[in-house]
Amino acid sequence: MDKNPLFHNWLQKADEDYQFASINLTEEKTFFSQICFHYHQAAEKYLKSFIVAYNLPFRKIHNLKELVNICREKDPSFSQIEEACIYLNQYYIETRYPVHWPTALTQKDAETAKENAAHISSFIKAKLQ
Repeated sequence: MDKNPLFHNWLQKADEDYQFASINLTEEKTFFSQICFHYHQAAEKYLKSFIVAYNLPFRKIHNLKELVNICREKDPSFSQIEEACIYLNQYYIETRYPVHWPTALTQKDAETAKENAAHISSFIKAKLQ
């Protein structure tokens, strides 16, 4: 089955979110909530790139667990990244209003978010080759 070429656009945007978060993490500022949010966004777009590539049911959702379940319908090995998705899910922020942003996140949280997003990225990119 030929892949839908639009998946490349999703991968590019995912890589941009990942790189944005990574650059901010290296600058040693305390924007950990925003950094973790962007790692979540990268993971979301990596998952959606697979969904788009194989014309799976596309839903405008942000829950990584639900997205990985959609991917698992095509490839059961997606269970390998389920824990990473569950970890990153906590960093999605429903609203953009600052009163709802978590404030107690640490550099360690952001580094762990980066590790999980990197795991999802490499797993999905390997699947899409």
